[in-house]
Amino acid sequence: MFERHLSIDIETRSSVDIGKAGAYKYAQSEDFEILLFAYQLDDSPVEVIDLASGEKIPALIISCLSNPFVIKHAYNAAFEWYCLNQAGYDTPLEQWRCTMAHGLYCGYTAGLDATGRAMGLPQDKQKLAAGKALIRYFCVPCKPTRSNGGRTWNQPWHDKDKWELFKNYCVQDVVTEREILKRLNAFPMPESEQRQWQMDVRMNAYGVRVDTELIDGALYVDGISSQKLTDEAIMLTGLDNPNSGAQLIPWINVHSKRNASDPDVLTDMQKGTVAQVLEQKDTLPGDVRRMLEIRQQLGKTSIKKYVAMDMAKGEGSRVRGLTQYYGANRTGRWAGRLVQLQNLPRNYISTLEFARKLAKQKNYNGLKLLYGNVPDTLSQLIRTAFIPSDGNKFVVADFSAIEARVIAWLAGEQWVNEVFATHGKIYEATAAQMFHVPIEKIVKGNPEYDLRQKGKVATLALGYQGGTAALIAMGALQMGLSEEELPDIVARWRQANPRIKDLWYAVEQAALTALETARAQAIYGLIFALEGDLVYGQSFLTVRLPSGRKLFYPKPFLKENQFGKMAVHYYTVGQQTRKWEAASTYGGKMTENIVQAIARDCLAVTLERIYAKGLNVVFHVHDEVIIDAPAQTQVDEICGLMGEPIPWAPGLLLKGEGFESYYYRKD
Repeated sequence: MFERHLSIDIETRSSVDIGKAGAYKYAQSEDFEILLFAYQLDDSPVEVIDLASGEKIPALIISCLSNPFVIKHAYNAAFEWYCLNQAGYDTPLEQWRCTMAHGLYCGYTAGLDATGRAMGLPQDKQKLAAGKALIRYFCVPCKPTRSNGGRTWNQPWHDKDKWELFKNYCVQDVVTEREILKRLNAFPMPESEQRQWQMDVRMNAYGVRVDTELIDGALYVDGISSQKLTDEAIMLTGLDNPNSGAQLIPWINVHSKRNASDPDVLTDMQKGTVAQVLEQKDTLPGDVRRMLEIRQQLGKTSIKKYVAMDMAKGEGSRVRGLTQYYGANRTGRWAGRLVQLQNLPRNYISTLEFARKLAKQKNYNGLKLLYGNVPDTLSQLIRTAFIPSDGNKFVVADFSAIEARVIAWLAGEQWVNEVFATHGKIYEATAAQMFHVPIEKIVKGNPEYDLRQKGKVATLALGYQGGTAALIAMGALQMGLSEEELPDIVARWRQANPRIKDLWYAVEQAALTALETARAQAIYGLIFALEGDLVYGQSFLTVRLPSGRKLFYPKPFLKENQFGKMAVHYYTVGQQTRKWEAASTYGGKMTENIVQAIARDCLAVTLERIYAKGLNVVFHVHDEVIIDAPAQTQVDEICGLMGEPIPWAPGLLLKGEGFESYYYRKD
């Protein structure tokens, strides 16, 4: 039988706030309902079924939902798939294709309208605003008032004109999705990526259990802590609102001065500024120092992650939807959602278990007595709020120094590869190579040869053509290095790693040549090419990775950069503006994209290996996997999977390191 294609868009309602709780809890709500079901079967006209008004989905379409010879398409298909199954329409995930995931793979953004605009589809901003207003009207509970008869939902019959308009919007979303799909079909997603998307959806739907007792206790203790700190701040300063920067900054500056002519110590209340001022402990009066410490503790925004967990917690005390497939679309790495797993605070107190116990008991006094800084202690416990299912344990494992391994393998920096093939002490070995010192002498506590810090910061900061600014951003000054010695570190690292340095310039030249000549360039197992289609006029600079996956740089062109040098430019979502705009790149930056993408593909292979063993990865962060595992699963087994050779990367030496625990933590 030949394949048929069914594009779908649904409009739904639920009393759960989808933005705060996520799509899975939203669809689990008792009052969840599918209002409209719009579809297009092959090239037939788009139809919309008004389920809210009693219409039924045609029998043919019902059968298509579970027919393996009918491929289902939707924009953010995980939502349609989960919602339809929740509503009783059986439709297997294997039969779905996500147009949003396909767009992300090709370098576009996540939003339907934003992707349509980026592709040049006609847009009407007024219609877009009206569509959002219709969603608020029909899909979100309304406040009961005397004038609306005390109702909590707006129904189709309450405003028939708006309802007809809403139906038209649902139809238009199918039209837009299909138009986007037509443009993407010329640049297919590999089958391996389709599997990765499915695994991601299953992982998100399974979710991870959270410790509700710990969350409740942490929020309770934080409430007491915040009130006590605020009361102390008011007593200390006499201000009505010591949380207000407008009130606090003048107070700090006045009380810090010994003479009226002394300069102000504080210009803003940003985290970094407050920390910098606090470093001047000896020159600050005691009341000012204490007030800044209170400010730091009150400013612990990581507490909000407990609130996010509480909001997103659904069936079985599980939080679902924590990762976004292809969330970082320049590399294809996953991104965090809801609780933002990518920036969880580290834990460094040694008695985590006891701290958890005190928090669960809502014992503010105990936490204060033992740990002093209550907000910081609660912050460190955030990771531990993630716990395994009953009878299981967490097996946590990550790749050791994977980016350093990948870039050395890619560039052919043989001495680095040999380090990873033997003792693995890359920081010590780098310092030895940079300063021509025997590696045995580079040990902590040996003042003459304590060069490990220099080797470490250089390894972490300089692999992607960075200079002194990259060293500073990586914390070189906090490590005790002076700004004067940084240029020497940069020069020594580059001299010690000539092949990696060559890689930057080769990558840049291959990209420039591919755009100048429209001919593919093959270097270091990578293929740079200018790809496009004549029908819709799309163009991409693509980089084919060793895995077969491609990186996409949309609408590329050559233009001088701010340094007067010819450079590759392409279109992307600006980090500051959040708009679709041109950006420039260079060899080191493209190398970073490529290395992180290869590291991501190594993780993808590992996820498939773990999945094949029937184990549940409940989330993964950067290069770390967290498995909700039965008691018999051993961490060595998982680390072994991570260290197995990658078929498409012969000679790449990988190593996994991990631990077992009954709650998530940083080892």
